[in-house]
Amino acid sequence: MNLTKENFYDTINDNKVVLVDFWASWCGPCLMLTPVVETLEVEYKGKAIVGKVDTQAETYLSTEYGIRSLPTLVLFKDGKPVEQFVGVRPKSFYSDKLDYYLN
Repeated sequence: MNLTKENFYDTINDNKVVLVDFWASWCGPCLMLTPVVETLEVEYKGKAIVGKVDTQAETYLSTEYGIRSLPTLVLFKDGKPVEQFVGVRPKSFYSDKLDYYLN
């Protein structure tokens, strides 16, 4: 799911758990992480939202959440950020975090 300033706040507030990937097209590690994020989005459909924020297009959101390194993923629960992860990690790492906050 592509998240923008227009749908970001409704998305994080209307869903129990949301994992947001802050990325940029020029970021090599971000591009490496894209297939993982896309797979998680499919696997968690109906349970959690997995979305992406293009930091070049959505500078306001990047600034608001203090994104200084890419990729950075922020996990929201009930509309509030609960964890932040910088860099590329294995899919199982993100799955474990999503499962933890869904229970």
